[in-house]
Amino acid sequence: MKATAIYDKSHRWIMFGRDPDKVGGIIDTNQYMIITRNHAFILDPGGIELFSSMLASILHFVPLDKITHLFASHQDPDIISSLGLWDQTLPNAKLMAPWMWEGFIRHFGCENIHYVSLPDQGATLRLDEVEFEFVPAHYLHSSGNFNVYDPQARILMSGDIGSALEKDGSPLFVDNFKEHVSKMQLFHQRWMPSNTAKNAWVERVRKLDVDILAPQHGRLFQGDDVKRFLDWFESLEVGLAKEGEYMSEKKIELT
Repeated sequence: MKATAIYDKSHRWIMFGRDPDKVGGIIDTNQYMIITRNHAFILDPGGIELFSSMLASILHFVPLDKITHLFASHQDPDIISSLGLWDQTLPNAKLMAPWMWEGFIRHFGCENIHYVSLPDQGATLRLDEVEFEFVPAHYLHSSGNFNVYDPQARILMSGDIGSALEKDGSPLFVDNFKEHVSKMQLFHQRWMPSNTAKNAWVERVRKLDVDILAPQHGRLFQGDDVKRFLDWFESLEVGLAKEGEYMSEKKIELT
Protein backbone atom coordinates (compact mmCIF):
# COMPACT_ATOMS: atom_id res chain seq x y z
CA MET A 1 0.00 0.00 0.00
CA LYS A 2 1.35 3.40 -0.96
CA ALA A 3 1.60 6.14 1.68
CA THR A 4 1.97 9.79 0.68
CA ALA A 5 2.27 12.89 2.85
CA ILE A 6 -0.16 15.52 1.54
CA TYR A 7 0.59 18.00 4.35
CA ASP A 8 3.67 18.15 6.57
CA LYS A 9 4.03 21.32 8.64
CA SER A 10 2.66 21.85 12.15
CA HIS A 11 1.15 18.36 11.89
CA ARG A 12 0.93 15.72 9.17
CA TRP A 13 -1.66 14.27 6.81
CA ILE A 14 -0.80 10.89 5.28
CA MET A 15 -2.87 9.31 2.50
CA PHE A 16 -2.87 5.52 2.11
CA GLY A 17 -4.12 3.75 -0.99
CA ARG A 18 -3.41 2.66 -4.55
CA ASP A 19 -2.39 -0.74 -3.20
CA PRO A 20 -1.08 -2.91 -6.08
CA ASP A 21 -1.53 -6.01 -3.90
CA LYS A 22 -5.16 -5.41 -2.92
CA VAL A 23 -7.65 -8.25 -3.24
CA GLY A 24 -9.17 -8.43 -6.72
CA GLY A 25 -12.75 -7.32 -7.21
CA ILE A 26 -12.85 -4.69 -4.46
CA ILE A 27 -13.08 -0.97 -5.04
CA ASP A 28 -9.91 1.07 -4.54
CA THR A 29 -10.11 3.42 -1.57
CA ASN A 30 -8.16 6.30 -0.03
CA GLN A 31 -7.53 6.19 3.70
CA TYR A 32 -6.10 9.13 5.68
CA MET A 33 -4.21 9.57 8.93
CA ILE A 34 -3.56 12.84 10.75
CA ILE A 35 -0.57 12.94 13.10
CA THR A 36 -0.38 15.63 15.78
CA ARG A 37 2.11 15.92 18.64
CA ASN A 38 0.53 13.24 20.85
CA HIS A 39 -2.18 11.70 18.70
CA ALA A 40 -2.83 9.88 15.45
CA PHE A 41 -6.32 10.04 13.94
CA ILE A 42 -7.34 7.58 11.18
CA LEU A 43 -10.10 8.71 8.80
CA ASP A 44 -12.24 6.06 7.06
CA PRO A 45 -9.79 3.23 7.91
CA GLY A 46 -11.11 0.95 5.18
CA GLY A 47 -12.52 -2.51 4.66
CA ILE A 48 -11.57 -5.71 6.44
CA GLU A 49 -9.58 -6.88 3.40
CA LEU A 50 -7.23 -3.90 3.79
CA PHE A 51 -6.59 -4.18 7.50
CA SER A 52 -3.24 -5.95 7.43
CA SER A 53 -1.72 -3.70 4.76
CA MET A 54 -3.16 -0.58 6.44
CA LEU A 55 -1.74 -1.57 9.81
CA ALA A 56 1.69 -2.33 8.37
CA SER A 57 1.75 1.02 6.53
CA ILE A 58 0.62 2.99 9.57
CA LEU A 59 3.31 1.47 11.79
CA HIS A 60 5.95 3.06 9.55
CA PHE A 61 4.74 6.42 10.88
CA VAL A 62 3.44 5.97 14.44
CA PRO A 63 3.38 3.35 17.22
CA LEU A 64 0.03 1.78 18.05
CA ASP A 65 -0.31 3.60 21.37
CA LYS A 66 -0.33 6.95 19.57
CA ILE A 67 -3.49 6.05 17.58
CA THR A 68 -6.25 7.44 19.77
CA HIS A 69 -9.09 8.27 17.35
CA LEU A 70 -10.83 6.79 14.33
CA PHE A 71 -13.46 8.38 12.09
CA ALA A 72 -16.16 6.80 9.93
CA SER A 73 -17.88 9.20 7.56
CA HIS A 74 -20.80 6.77 7.19
CA GLN A 75 -21.67 3.08 7.39
CA ASP A 76 -20.39 1.56 4.14
CA PRO A 77 -18.18 -1.57 4.41
CA ASP A 78 -15.39 -0.07 2.29
CA ILE A 79 -15.06 2.60 4.97
CA ILE A 80 -15.35 0.79 8.27
CA SER A 81 -15.80 -3.01 7.96
CA SER A 82 -12.29 -3.37 9.43
CA LEU A 83 -13.63 -2.01 12.73
CA GLY A 84 -13.70 -5.40 14.47
CA LEU A 85 -9.97 -5.83 13.90
CA TRP A 86 -9.18 -2.27 14.98
CA ASP A 87 -11.34 -2.95 18.04
CA GLN A 88 -8.93 -5.69 19.09
CA THR A 89 -5.83 -3.71 18.12
CA LEU A 90 -6.80 -0.33 19.63
CA PRO A 91 -9.08 -1.16 22.58
CA ASN A 92 -8.72 2.31 24.13
CA ALA A 93 -9.42 4.33 21.00
CA LYS A 94 -12.50 6.42 20.19
CA LEU A 95 -14.56 6.13 17.01
CA MET A 96 -16.16 9.37 15.83
CA ALA A 97 -19.13 8.47 13.63
CA PRO A 98 -22.72 9.57 12.84
CA TRP A 99 -25.21 8.94 15.63
CA MET A 100 -27.75 7.32 13.32
CA TRP A 101 -25.38 4.59 12.14
CA GLU A 102 -24.19 3.39 15.54
CA GLY A 103 -26.52 0.38 15.64
CA PHE A 104 -25.36 -0.62 12.16
CA ILE A 105 -21.63 0.08 12.43
CA ARG A 106 -21.45 -1.95 15.65
CA HIS A 107 -22.26 -5.03 13.55
CA PHE A 108 -18.67 -4.83 12.30
CA GLY A 109 -17.46 -5.29 15.91
CA CYS A 110 -17.14 -2.57 18.54
CA GLU A 111 -16.76 -4.07 22.00
CA ASN A 112 -13.77 -2.07 23.22
CA ILE A 113 -13.51 1.09 21.13
CA HIS A 114 -15.70 3.91 22.48
CA TYR A 115 -18.30 5.04 19.93
CA VAL A 116 -18.66 8.83 19.99
CA SER A 117 -21.90 9.84 18.24
CA LEU A 118 -21.70 12.88 15.97
CA PRO A 119 -24.86 15.03 16.10
CA ASP A 120 -26.52 16.04 12.83
CA GLN A 121 -25.36 19.66 13.09
CA GLY A 122 -21.69 18.66 13.33
CA ALA A 123 -19.06 18.98 16.04
CA THR A 124 -15.42 19.82 16.68
CA LEU A 125 -12.50 17.81 18.06
CA ARG A 126 -9.27 19.26 19.42
CA LEU A 127 -6.11 17.14 19.35
CA ASP A 128 -3.14 19.01 20.80
CA GLU A 129 -2.95 22.36 18.95
CA VAL A 130 -5.21 21.33 16.07
CA GLU A 131 -9.00 21.66 16.02
CA PHE A 132 -10.96 19.65 13.47
CA GLU A 133 -14.51 20.23 12.30
CA PHE A 134 -16.98 17.47 11.45
CA VAL A 135 -18.90 19.02 8.58
CA PRO A 136 -22.41 17.72 7.80
CA ALA A 137 -22.70 16.09 4.38
CA HIS A 138 -25.99 14.29 4.84
CA TYR A 139 -27.46 12.38 1.88
CA LEU A 140 -24.18 12.64 -0.04
CA HIS A 141 -24.59 9.76 -0.41
CA SER A 142 -25.52 8.43 3.01
CA SER A 143 -28.43 9.89 4.99
CA GLY A 144 -26.05 10.30 7.92
CA ASN A 145 -22.70 11.45 6.58
CA PHE A 146 -19.83 13.76 7.59
CA ASN A 147 -16.64 15.28 6.21
CA VAL A 148 -13.59 16.30 8.25
CA TYR A 149 -12.17 19.81 7.84
CA ASP A 150 -8.74 20.90 9.07
CA PRO A 151 -8.55 24.72 8.91
CA GLN A 152 -4.81 24.80 9.63
CA ALA A 153 -3.90 22.44 6.79
CA ARG A 154 -6.83 23.73 4.69
CA ILE A 155 -7.81 20.14 3.88
CA LEU A 156 -11.37 18.84 3.58
CA MET A 157 -11.63 15.05 3.69
CA SER A 158 -14.83 14.77 1.65
CA GLY A 159 -15.70 11.07 1.75
CA ASP A 160 -17.54 9.97 -1.39
CA ILE A 161 -17.99 13.56 -2.60
CA GLY A 162 -15.49 14.14 -5.38
CA SER A 163 -14.87 10.43 -5.86
CA ALA A 164 -13.90 8.92 -9.19
CA LEU A 165 -13.60 5.27 -10.12
CA GLU A 166 -10.37 4.81 -12.05
CA LYS A 167 -7.90 2.16 -13.07
CA ASP A 168 -4.87 1.44 -10.92
CA GLY A 169 -1.94 3.77 -11.39
CA SER A 170 -3.84 7.06 -11.67
CA PRO A 171 -2.07 10.24 -10.46
CA LEU A 172 -2.52 11.42 -6.90
CA PHE A 173 -3.96 14.82 -7.88
CA VAL A 174 -6.31 15.86 -10.67
CA ASP A 175 -4.13 17.19 -13.48
CA ASN A 176 -6.80 17.99 -16.09
CA PHE A 177 -10.19 18.84 -14.60
CA LYS A 178 -12.13 18.71 -17.88
CA GLU A 179 -10.88 15.22 -18.63
CA HIS A 180 -11.50 14.11 -15.04
CA VAL A 181 -15.21 15.00 -15.18
CA SER A 182 -16.01 11.91 -17.23
CA LYS A 183 -14.60 9.75 -14.43
CA MET A 184 -16.85 11.39 -11.81
CA GLN A 185 -20.14 12.13 -13.52
CA LEU A 186 -21.97 8.80 -13.43
CA PHE A 187 -20.80 8.10 -9.88
CA HIS A 188 -22.19 11.38 -8.59
CA GLN A 189 -25.43 11.25 -10.56
CA ARG A 190 -26.22 7.73 -9.39
CA TRP A 191 -24.90 7.76 -5.81
CA MET A 192 -25.91 11.28 -4.74
CA PRO A 193 -29.72 11.26 -4.40
CA SER A 194 -30.59 14.84 -3.47
CA ASN A 195 -30.00 18.10 -5.32
CA THR A 196 -31.20 19.99 -2.23
CA ALA A 197 -28.60 18.30 -0.02
CA LYS A 198 -25.91 18.74 -2.67
CA ASN A 199 -26.50 22.48 -2.99
CA ALA A 200 -26.59 22.94 0.79
CA TRP A 201 -23.22 21.18 1.04
CA VAL A 202 -21.69 23.32 -1.72
CA GLU A 203 -22.88 26.48 0.03
CA ARG A 204 -21.42 25.25 3.32
CA VAL A 205 -18.04 24.32 1.82
CA ARG A 206 -17.69 27.59 -0.11
CA LYS A 207 -17.45 29.32 3.28
CA LEU A 208 -14.42 27.22 4.21
CA ASP A 209 -10.84 27.89 3.15
CA VAL A 210 -10.00 24.66 1.31
CA ASP A 211 -6.75 24.07 -0.54
CA ILE A 212 -7.06 20.27 -0.84
CA LEU A 213 -10.32 18.35 -1.24
CA ALA A 214 -9.53 14.72 -0.45
CA PRO A 215 -12.19 12.15 -1.41
CA GLN A 216 -12.36 8.48 -0.49
CA HIS A 217 -11.94 7.22 -4.06
CA GLY A 218 -9.77 8.49 -6.88
CA ARG A 219 -7.70 11.65 -7.19
CA LEU A 220 -7.46 14.64 -4.88
CA PHE A 221 -8.27 18.22 -5.89
CA GLN A 222 -5.91 21.08 -5.08
CA GLY A 223 -5.91 24.85 -5.52
CA ASP A 224 -8.16 26.13 -8.29
CA ASP A 225 -9.47 22.62 -8.97
CA VAL A 226 -11.32 22.75 -5.64
CA LYS A 227 -13.40 25.66 -6.91
CA ARG A 228 -13.79 23.97 -10.29
CA PHE A 229 -15.18 20.91 -8.54
CA LEU A 230 -17.62 22.95 -6.44
CA ASP A 231 -18.87 24.79 -9.54
CA TRP A 232 -19.25 21.54 -11.48
CA PHE A 233 -20.98 19.70 -8.63
CA GLU A 234 -23.37 22.59 -8.02
CA SER A 235 -24.47 22.54 -11.66
CA LEU A 236 -24.83 18.74 -11.84
CA GLU A 237 -28.29 17.19 -11.64
CA VAL A 238 -28.03 14.21 -9.30
CA GLY A 239 -30.36 11.41 -8.23
CA LEU A 240 -30.95 10.18 -11.79
CA ALA A 241 -31.44 6.45 -11.13
CA LYS A 242 -34.96 6.56 -12.55
CA GLU A 243 -36.77 4.18 -14.87
CA GLY A 244 -35.25 4.33 -18.33
CA GLU A 245 -32.12 6.18 -17.19
CA TYR A 246 -30.03 3.14 -16.29
CA MET A 247 -32.59 0.35 -16.53
CA SER A 248 -34.65 -1.39 -19.20
CA GLU A 249 -37.83 -3.39 -18.88
CA LYS A 250 -36.16 -6.50 -20.20
CA LYS A 251 -35.13 -8.83 -17.40
CA ILE A 252 -31.68 -10.44 -17.49
CA GLU A 253 -31.36 -14.18 -17.02
CA LEU A 254 -28.64 -15.01 -14.54
CA THR A 255 -26.50 -18.11 -14.79
